[in-house]
Amino acid sequence: MFENLNEKLERSFKLLKGQGKITEINVAETLKSVRKALLDADVNYKVAKSFTDTVKEKALGQNVLTAVKPGDLMVKIVHDELTALMGGDAADINLSAHPTLILMSGLQGSGKTTFSGKLAKMLKDKKSKKPLLVADDIYRPAAIDQLKVLGEQIGVEVYSEPENKNPVEIAQNAIRHAKKFGHDVVIIDTAGRLAIDEQMMNEIFAIKKAINPDEILFVVDAMTGQDAVNTAKEFNDRLDFTGVVLTKLDGDTRGGAALSIRTVVNKPIKFVGTGEKMEAIDPFHPKRMADRILGMGDIVSLVEKAQEQYDEEEARRLQKKIAKNQFDFNDFLSQIQQIKKMGNLKDLASMIPGMGKIMKDVEIDDDSFKGIEAMICSMTPTERSRPEILNGSRKNRIAKGSGTTVAEINRLIKQFDETRKMMRMMTTKHVPNKGGFMKRRK
Repeated sequence: MFENLNEKLERSFKLLKGQGKITEINVAETLKSVRKALLDADVNYKVAKSFTDTVKEKALGQNVLTAVKPGDLMVKIVHDELTALMGGDAADINLSAHPTLILMSGLQGSGKTTFSGKLAKMLKDKKSKKPLLVADDIYRPAAIDQLKVLGEQIGVEVYSEPENKNPVEIAQNAIRHAKKFGHDVVIIDTAGRLAIDEQMMNEIFAIKKAINPDEILFVVDAMTGQDAVNTAKEFNDRLDFTGVVLTKLDGDTRGGAALSIRTVVNKPIKFVGTGEKMEAIDPFHPKRMADRILGMGDIVSLVEKAQEQYDEEEARRLQKKIAKNQFDFNDFLSQIQQIKKMGNLKDLASMIPGMGKIMKDVEIDDDSFKGIEAMICSMTPTERSRPEILNGSRKNRIAKGSGTTVAEINRLIKQFDETRKMMRMMTTKHVPNKGGFMKRRK
Protein backbone atom coordinates (compact mmCIF):
# COMPACT_ATOMS: atom_id res chain seq x y z
CA MET A 1 0.00 0.00 0.00
CA PHE A 2 1.36 3.43 -1.07
CA GLU A 3 4.84 1.96 -1.71
CA ASN A 4 5.20 3.56 -5.17
CA LEU A 5 3.86 6.90 -3.96
CA ASN A 6 6.26 6.84 -1.00
CA GLU A 7 9.23 6.17 -3.31
CA LYS A 8 8.30 8.95 -5.74
CA LEU A 9 7.69 11.49 -2.98
CA GLU A 10 11.08 10.65 -1.49
CA ARG A 11 12.71 11.33 -4.88
CA SER A 12 10.83 14.64 -5.06
CA PHE A 13 12.15 15.78 -1.67
CA LYS A 14 15.71 14.90 -2.73
CA LEU A 15 15.51 17.74 -5.25
CA LEU A 16 15.81 20.10 -2.25
CA LYS A 17 18.75 18.22 -0.76
CA GLY A 18 21.82 20.42 -0.54
CA GLN A 19 19.78 23.58 -1.16
CA GLY A 20 20.53 26.33 1.34
CA LYS A 21 17.02 27.74 1.30
CA ILE A 22 13.58 27.38 -0.22
CA THR A 23 13.11 29.47 -3.35
CA GLU A 24 10.31 29.74 -5.89
CA ILE A 25 12.48 27.89 -8.45
CA ASN A 26 13.43 24.86 -6.35
CA VAL A 27 9.94 24.62 -4.84
CA ALA A 28 8.37 24.66 -8.32
CA GLU A 29 10.68 21.84 -9.43
CA THR A 30 9.97 19.76 -6.30
CA LEU A 31 6.21 20.25 -6.49
CA LYS A 32 6.11 19.39 -10.18
CA SER A 33 7.59 16.03 -9.17
CA VAL A 34 5.15 15.72 -6.22
CA ARG A 35 2.15 16.41 -8.48
CA LYS A 36 3.34 13.76 -10.96
CA ALA A 37 3.72 11.27 -8.08
CA LEU A 38 0.15 11.98 -6.94
CA LEU A 39 -1.27 11.63 -10.46
CA ASP A 40 0.61 8.35 -10.93
CA ALA A 41 -1.05 7.17 -7.68
CA ASP A 42 -4.41 7.88 -9.39
CA VAL A 43 -5.22 10.95 -7.30
CA ASN A 44 -7.90 13.19 -8.84
CA TYR A 45 -6.22 15.86 -11.05
CA LYS A 46 -8.00 18.81 -9.41
CA VAL A 47 -7.18 17.46 -5.94
CA ALA A 48 -3.48 17.02 -6.88
CA LYS A 49 -3.25 20.55 -8.31
CA SER A 50 -5.01 22.15 -5.36
CA PHE A 51 -2.78 20.18 -2.97
CA THR A 52 0.49 21.27 -4.58
CA ASP A 53 -0.72 24.89 -4.87
CA THR A 54 -1.42 24.92 -1.10
CA VAL A 55 1.96 23.34 -0.31
CA LYS A 56 3.73 25.90 -2.53
CA GLU A 57 1.97 28.80 -0.84
CA LYS A 58 2.89 27.52 2.63
CA ALA A 59 6.48 26.63 1.67
CA LEU A 60 7.24 30.06 0.20
CA GLY A 61 5.68 31.74 3.22
CA GLN A 62 8.02 29.97 5.64
CA ASN A 63 11.08 31.55 7.20
CA VAL A 64 13.50 28.61 7.19
CA LEU A 65 15.51 28.35 10.39
CA THR A 66 19.17 27.50 9.90
CA ALA A 67 18.62 24.36 12.00
CA VAL A 68 15.92 23.10 9.61
CA LYS A 69 16.90 21.82 6.18
CA PRO A 70 14.63 22.86 3.28
CA GLY A 71 13.94 19.21 2.41
CA ASP A 72 12.87 18.43 6.00
CA LEU A 73 10.62 21.48 6.06
CA MET A 74 8.97 20.41 2.79
CA VAL A 75 8.31 16.92 4.22
CA LYS A 76 6.67 18.54 7.27
CA ILE A 77 4.44 20.78 5.12
CA VAL A 78 3.47 17.88 2.80
CA HIS A 79 2.72 15.67 5.84
CA ASP A 80 0.42 18.33 7.36
CA GLU A 81 -1.38 18.88 4.06
CA LEU A 82 -1.79 15.14 3.40
CA THR A 83 -3.38 14.83 6.86
CA ALA A 84 -5.73 17.73 6.09
CA LEU A 85 -6.51 16.29 2.64
CA MET A 86 -7.71 13.03 4.20
CA GLY A 87 -9.87 14.76 6.79
CA GLY A 88 -7.58 15.94 9.58
CA ASP A 89 -9.13 14.15 12.54
CA ALA A 90 -10.44 10.59 12.74
CA ALA A 91 -14.24 10.36 12.44
CA ASP A 92 -16.00 8.04 14.87
CA ILE A 93 -19.04 5.96 14.00
CA ASN A 94 -22.27 7.28 15.51
CA LEU A 95 -23.63 4.73 18.02
CA SER A 96 -25.83 7.09 20.08
CA ALA A 97 -29.24 5.72 19.00
CA HIS A 98 -30.84 2.58 20.45
CA PRO A 99 -30.83 0.62 18.27
CA THR A 100 -28.29 2.30 15.97
CA LEU A 101 -29.23 1.71 12.33
CA ILE A 102 -26.32 1.33 9.88
CA LEU A 103 -27.14 1.10 6.17
CA MET A 104 -24.41 -0.35 3.94
CA SER A 105 -24.16 0.79 0.32
CA GLY A 106 -21.82 0.18 -2.61
CA LEU A 107 -21.30 -1.74 -5.82
CA GLN A 108 -21.18 -5.53 -6.06
CA GLY A 109 -17.67 -6.84 -5.41
CA SER A 110 -16.61 -3.92 -3.23
CA GLY A 111 -16.50 -6.13 -0.13
CA LYS A 112 -19.72 -4.80 1.38
CA THR A 113 -21.02 -8.09 2.81
CA THR A 114 -17.63 -9.07 4.26
CA PHE A 115 -17.19 -5.62 5.76
CA SER A 116 -20.65 -5.84 7.37
CA GLY A 117 -19.43 -8.95 9.19
CA LYS A 118 -16.13 -7.29 10.17
CA LEU A 119 -17.98 -4.25 11.53
CA ALA A 120 -20.37 -6.46 13.52
CA LYS A 121 -17.42 -8.35 15.04
CA MET A 122 -15.58 -5.14 15.91
CA LEU A 123 -18.67 -3.61 17.60
CA LYS A 124 -19.32 -6.83 19.49
CA ASP A 125 -15.73 -7.35 20.66
CA LYS A 126 -14.56 -3.78 21.23
CA LYS A 127 -17.74 -1.83 21.99
CA SER A 128 -19.63 -4.60 23.85
CA LYS A 129 -22.58 -4.22 21.47
CA LYS A 130 -25.15 -6.83 20.48
CA PRO A 131 -25.35 -6.36 16.68
CA LEU A 132 -27.86 -7.83 14.27
CA LEU A 133 -26.81 -8.43 10.66
CA VAL A 134 -29.58 -8.05 8.09
CA ALA A 135 -29.44 -9.86 4.71
CA ASP A 136 -31.27 -7.33 2.53
CA ASP A 137 -29.88 -8.29 -0.88
CA ILE A 138 -32.90 -9.81 -2.65
CA TYR A 139 -31.08 -10.47 -5.95
CA ARG A 140 -28.02 -12.51 -5.01
CA PRO A 141 -29.01 -15.66 -3.06
CA ALA A 142 -25.34 -16.27 -2.25
CA ALA A 143 -25.26 -12.94 -0.36
CA ILE A 144 -27.73 -14.29 2.25
CA ASP A 145 -25.73 -17.52 2.61
CA GLN A 146 -22.44 -15.58 2.81
CA LEU A 147 -23.78 -13.35 5.58
CA LYS A 148 -25.10 -16.36 7.49
CA VAL A 149 -21.68 -18.06 7.31
CA LEU A 150 -19.99 -14.87 8.53
CA GLY A 151 -22.56 -14.45 11.31
CA GLU A 152 -21.98 -18.00 12.52
CA GLN A 153 -18.21 -17.47 12.37
CA ILE A 154 -18.30 -14.34 14.56
CA GLY A 155 -21.22 -15.32 16.80
CA VAL A 156 -23.68 -12.67 15.53
CA GLU A 157 -27.34 -13.31 14.61
CA VAL A 158 -28.33 -12.81 10.96
CA TYR A 159 -31.89 -11.76 10.08
CA SER A 160 -33.16 -12.85 6.66
CA GLU A 161 -36.42 -13.42 4.78
CA PRO A 162 -35.37 -15.47 1.71
CA GLU A 163 -38.89 -15.52 0.25
CA ASN A 164 -39.56 -11.80 0.66
CA LYS A 165 -38.64 -9.68 -2.39
CA ASN A 166 -39.35 -6.30 -0.76
CA PRO A 167 -36.09 -4.88 0.68
CA VAL A 168 -37.88 -2.04 2.51
CA GLU A 169 -40.15 -4.53 4.31
CA ILE A 170 -37.20 -6.77 5.22
CA ALA A 171 -35.33 -3.80 6.76
CA GLN A 172 -38.40 -2.67 8.73
CA ASN A 173 -39.11 -6.20 9.99
CA ALA A 174 -35.46 -6.60 11.00
CA ILE A 175 -35.60 -3.42 13.09
CA ARG A 176 -38.72 -4.69 14.89
CA HIS A 177 -36.91 -7.99 15.51
CA ALA A 178 -33.88 -6.10 16.89
CA LYS A 179 -36.01 -4.11 19.34
CA LYS A 180 -37.84 -7.23 20.47
CA PHE A 181 -34.66 -9.22 21.16
CA GLY A 182 -32.45 -6.46 22.55
CA HIS A 183 -30.05 -5.81 19.65
CA ASP A 184 -28.51 -2.35 20.00
CA VAL A 185 -26.97 -2.13 16.48
CA VAL A 186 -28.61 -3.14 13.19
CA ILE A 187 -26.30 -3.50 10.17
CA ILE A 188 -28.25 -3.72 6.91
CA ASP A 189 -26.38 -5.26 3.98
CA THR A 190 -28.08 -4.06 0.79
CA ALA A 191 -27.87 -5.20 -2.83
CA GLY A 192 -25.02 -4.11 -5.06
CA ARG A 193 -24.72 -4.02 -8.85
CA LEU A 194 -21.84 -4.32 -11.28
CA ALA A 195 -22.51 -0.70 -12.21
CA ILE A 196 -24.68 2.15 -10.94
CA ASP A 197 -28.24 1.98 -12.26
CA GLU A 198 -31.49 3.80 -11.54
CA GLN A 199 -33.27 0.78 -10.03
CA MET A 200 -30.46 0.25 -7.54
CA MET A 201 -30.42 3.90 -6.48
CA ASN A 202 -34.19 4.10 -6.14
CA GLU A 203 -34.23 0.94 -4.05
CA ILE A 204 -31.57 1.98 -1.53
CA PHE A 205 -33.04 5.49 -1.35
CA ALA A 206 -36.44 3.91 -0.50
CA ILE A 207 -34.81 1.91 2.33
CA LYS A 208 -33.12 5.07 3.63
CA LYS A 209 -36.39 7.02 3.57
CA ALA A 210 -38.31 4.23 5.34
CA ILE A 211 -35.86 3.57 8.21
CA ASN A 212 -33.97 6.90 8.56
CA PRO A 213 -30.57 5.29 9.41
CA ASP A 214 -28.10 6.85 11.83
CA GLU A 215 -25.17 5.92 9.58
CA ILE A 216 -25.00 5.30 5.83
CA LEU A 217 -21.61 3.83 4.97
CA PHE A 218 -20.44 3.70 1.38
CA VAL A 219 -18.10 0.74 0.83
CA VAL A 220 -15.62 1.04 -2.03
CA ASP A 221 -12.76 -1.09 -3.33
CA ALA A 222 -9.59 1.03 -3.04
CA MET A 223 -8.01 -0.92 -5.90
CA THR A 224 -10.41 0.68 -8.40
CA GLY A 225 -8.57 3.99 -7.96
CA GLN A 226 -10.18 7.04 -9.56
CA ASP A 227 -13.32 5.05 -10.49
CA ALA A 228 -13.90 4.61 -6.75
CA VAL A 229 -14.03 8.39 -6.32
CA ASN A 230 -16.45 8.85 -9.24
CA THR A 231 -18.73 6.10 -7.89
CA ALA A 232 -18.63 7.65 -4.41
CA LYS A 233 -19.72 11.00 -5.83
CA GLU A 234 -22.74 9.48 -7.59
CA PHE A 235 -23.81 7.56 -4.47
CA ASN A 236 -23.35 10.64 -2.28
CA ASP A 237 -25.43 12.82 -4.63
CA ARG A 238 -28.36 10.43 -4.14
CA LEU A 239 -27.88 9.10 -0.62
CA ASP A 240 -25.93 11.81 1.21
CA PHE A 241 -24.01 9.08 3.06
CA THR A 242 -22.26 9.74 6.38
CA GLY A 243 -18.94 8.01 5.79
CA VAL A 244 -16.71 5.99 3.48
CA VAL A 245 -15.18 2.55 3.96
CA LEU A 246 -12.11 1.70 1.85
CA THR A 247 -11.60 -2.05 1.40
CA LYS A 248 -8.60 -3.98 0.00
CA LEU A 249 -6.05 -1.40 1.12
CA ASP A 250 -3.67 -4.33 1.62
CA GLY A 251 -3.71 -5.05 -2.11
CA ASP A 252 -1.60 -3.60 -4.91
CA THR A 253 -3.39 -0.27 -4.70
CA ARG A 254 -1.95 3.05 -5.77
CA GLY A 255 -3.76 4.85 -2.95
CA GLY A 256 -5.42 7.57 -5.03
CA ALA A 257 -8.89 6.83 -3.66
CA ALA A 258 -7.77 7.38 -0.05
CA LEU A 259 -6.24 10.73 -0.98
CA SER A 260 -9.03 12.03 -3.26
CA ILE A 261 -12.31 10.76 -1.88
CA ARG A 262 -12.53 13.02 1.19
CA THR A 263 -12.13 16.19 -0.90
CA VAL A 264 -14.47 15.13 -3.73
CA VAL A 265 -17.45 14.02 -1.59
CA ASN A 266 -16.66 16.02 1.58
CA LYS A 267 -17.42 12.98 3.74
CA PRO A 268 -14.96 11.30 6.14
CA ILE A 269 -13.30 7.95 5.58
CA LYS A 270 -14.37 6.05 8.71
CA PHE A 271 -12.87 2.59 8.25
CA VAL A 272 -10.37 0.70 6.12
CA GLY A 273 -10.27 -3.01 5.38
CA THR A 274 -6.76 -4.48 5.27
CA GLY A 275 -7.19 -8.20 4.63
CA GLU A 276 -9.53 -11.17 4.43
CA LYS A 277 -9.59 -12.01 8.14
CA MET A 278 -12.59 -10.83 10.16
CA GLU A 279 -10.24 -8.86 12.44
CA ALA A 280 -8.81 -6.94 9.45
CA ILE A 281 -10.71 -3.69 10.01
CA ASP A 282 -9.20 -0.44 11.27
CA PRO A 283 -10.65 2.99 12.07
CA PHE A 284 -9.18 5.50 9.60
CA HIS A 285 -6.69 7.97 11.09
CA PRO A 286 -5.58 10.62 8.53
CA LYS A 287 -2.39 11.56 10.41
CA ARG A 288 -1.29 7.95 10.79
CA MET A 289 -1.97 7.31 7.10
CA ALA A 290 0.09 10.39 6.18
CA ASP A 291 2.91 8.98 8.35
CA ARG A 292 2.82 5.73 6.40
CA ILE A 293 2.65 7.43 2.98
CA LEU A 294 5.82 9.35 3.85
CA GLY A 295 7.58 6.24 5.19
CA MET A 296 7.41 7.31 8.85
CA GLY A 297 5.68 4.13 10.00
CA ASP A 298 2.68 3.92 12.31
CA ILE A 299 3.82 2.82 15.76
CA VAL A 300 0.55 3.94 17.43
CA SER A 301 -1.55 1.55 15.32
CA LEU A 302 0.98 -1.25 15.83
CA VAL A 303 0.79 -0.82 19.63
CA GLU A 304 -3.02 -0.73 19.50
CA LYS A 305 -3.10 -3.97 17.54
CA ALA A 306 -0.78 -5.59 20.07
CA GLN A 307 -2.93 -4.36 22.98
CA GLU A 308 -6.03 -5.91 21.41
CA GLN A 309 -4.38 -9.33 21.74
CA TYR A 310 -2.83 -8.57 25.14
CA ASP A 311 -4.15 -10.59 28.06
CA GLU A 312 -2.89 -9.17 31.37
CA GLU A 313 -3.46 -12.35 33.35
CA GLU A 314 -1.75 -14.47 30.68
CA ALA A 315 1.18 -12.01 30.62
CA ARG A 316 1.64 -12.35 34.39
CA ARG A 317 1.54 -16.15 34.13
CA LEU A 318 4.08 -16.05 31.31
CA GLN A 319 6.37 -13.70 33.22
CA LYS A 320 6.48 -16.11 36.17
CA LYS A 321 7.32 -19.03 33.86
CA ILE A 322 10.10 -17.05 32.15
CA ALA A 323 11.56 -16.00 35.51
CA LYS A 324 11.69 -19.68 36.57
CA ASN A 325 13.12 -20.70 33.17
CA GLN A 326 9.95 -22.74 32.48
CA PHE A 327 9.00 -21.07 29.15
CA ASP A 328 8.16 -24.02 26.86
CA PHE A 329 6.94 -24.79 23.33
CA ASN A 330 3.28 -24.41 24.42
CA ASP A 331 4.04 -20.79 25.38
CA PHE A 332 6.06 -20.31 22.17
CA LEU A 333 3.09 -21.53 20.09
CA SER A 334 0.71 -19.28 22.02
CA GLN A 335 2.87 -16.21 21.26
CA ILE A 336 2.95 -17.07 17.53
CA GLN A 337 -0.85 -17.36 17.46
CA GLN A 338 -1.22 -13.94 19.12
CA ILE A 339 1.07 -12.34 16.52
CA LYS A 340 -0.97 -13.92 13.70
CA LYS A 341 -4.19 -12.43 15.10
CA MET A 342 -2.73 -8.93 14.78
CA GLY A 343 -3.11 -9.00 10.98
CA ASN A 344 -1.12 -9.11 7.74
CA LEU A 345 2.55 -9.60 8.65
CA LYS A 346 3.99 -7.35 5.91
CA ASP A 347 1.50 -4.64 6.79
CA LEU A 348 2.51 -4.90 10.46
CA ALA A 349 6.21 -4.65 9.56
CA SER A 350 5.54 -1.50 7.49
CA MET A 351 4.17 0.21 10.62
CA ILE A 352 7.70 0.27 12.08
CA PRO A 353 9.46 3.50 10.98
CA GLY A 354 11.89 2.81 8.13
CA MET A 355 10.77 -0.81 7.69
CA GLY A 356 8.38 -0.10 4.79
CA LYS A 357 11.32 0.64 2.49
CA ILE A 358 13.35 -2.36 3.69
CA MET A 359 10.39 -4.74 3.31
CA LYS A 360 9.37 -3.43 -0.14
CA ASP A 361 10.74 -6.39 -2.13
CA VAL A 362 10.52 -8.94 0.69
CA GLU A 363 7.67 -11.41 0.42
CA ILE A 364 6.16 -12.23 3.82
CA ASP A 365 3.52 -14.90 3.51
CA ASP A 366 0.81 -14.97 6.18
CA ASP A 367 1.49 -18.72 6.26
CA SER A 368 5.13 -18.13 7.29
CA PHE A 369 4.48 -19.65 10.72
CA LYS A 370 2.80 -22.80 9.39
CA GLY A 371 6.00 -24.87 9.37
CA ILE A 372 6.84 -23.89 12.96
CA GLU A 373 3.29 -24.62 14.10
CA ALA A 374 3.37 -28.02 12.34
CA MET A 375 6.65 -28.95 14.09
CA ILE A 376 5.37 -27.94 17.55
CA CYS A 377 2.02 -29.68 16.99
CA SER A 378 3.89 -32.87 16.02
CA MET A 379 5.51 -32.97 19.49
CA THR A 380 3.95 -34.89 22.38
CA PRO A 381 2.61 -32.83 25.34
CA THR A 382 5.67 -33.95 27.34
CA GLU A 383 8.08 -32.84 24.60
CA ARG A 384 6.42 -29.43 24.36
CA SER A 385 6.68 -28.84 28.10
CA ARG A 386 10.19 -30.35 28.41
CA PRO A 387 12.18 -29.37 25.27
CA GLU A 388 15.42 -30.68 26.80
CA ILE A 389 14.32 -34.31 26.17
CA LEU A 390 14.30 -33.85 22.40
CA ASN A 391 16.90 -36.39 21.26
CA GLY A 392 17.72 -37.74 17.80
CA SER A 393 14.92 -40.32 17.55
CA ARG A 394 12.29 -37.85 18.81
CA LYS A 395 13.48 -35.24 16.26
CA ASN A 396 13.20 -37.84 13.46
CA ARG A 397 9.61 -38.65 14.47
CA ILE A 398 8.65 -34.93 14.69
CA ALA A 399 10.22 -34.22 11.28
CA LYS A 400 8.22 -37.04 9.65
CA GLY A 401 5.00 -35.96 11.38
CA SER A 402 5.36 -32.30 10.33
CA GLY A 403 6.69 -32.87 6.79
CA THR A 404 9.96 -31.13 7.64
CA THR A 405 13.60 -32.18 8.13
CA VAL A 406 15.71 -32.79 11.21
CA ALA A 407 17.80 -29.75 10.22
CA GLU A 408 14.63 -27.60 10.42
CA ILE A 409 13.79 -29.11 13.81
CA ASN A 410 17.30 -28.22 15.03
CA ARG A 411 16.91 -24.66 13.74
CA LEU A 412 13.59 -24.33 15.58
CA ILE A 413 15.11 -25.62 18.84
CA LYS A 414 18.05 -23.20 18.48
CA GLN A 415 15.66 -20.30 17.78
CA PHE A 416 13.52 -21.33 20.75
CA ASP A 417 16.57 -21.53 23.08
CA GLU A 418 17.75 -18.08 21.99
CA THR A 419 14.27 -16.64 22.52
CA ARG A 420 14.04 -18.22 25.97
CA LYS A 421 17.48 -16.89 27.02
CA MET A 422 16.66 -13.38 25.80
CA MET A 423 13.26 -13.32 27.55
CA ARG A 424 14.79 -14.61 30.79
CA MET A 425 17.57 -12.02 30.61
CA MET A 426 15.03 -9.22 30.13
CA THR A 427 12.76 -10.49 32.93
CA THR A 428 15.46 -11.14 35.56
CA LYS A 429 16.82 -7.61 35.26
CA HIS A 430 13.83 -6.63 37.38
CA VAL A 431 11.96 -8.23 40.24
CA PRO A 432 8.39 -7.26 41.18
CA ASN A 433 7.58 -5.65 44.51
CA LYS A 434 4.57 -3.85 45.94
CA GLY A 435 5.70 -0.51 44.61
CA GLY A 436 6.22 -1.74 41.06
CA PHE A 437 9.59 -2.91 39.71
CA MET A 438 13.01 -2.36 41.20
CA LYS A 439 16.45 -3.48 39.99
CA ARG A 440 17.80 -6.71 41.41
CA ARG A 441 20.98 -6.25 43.45
CA LYS A 442 24.07 -7.78 41.92
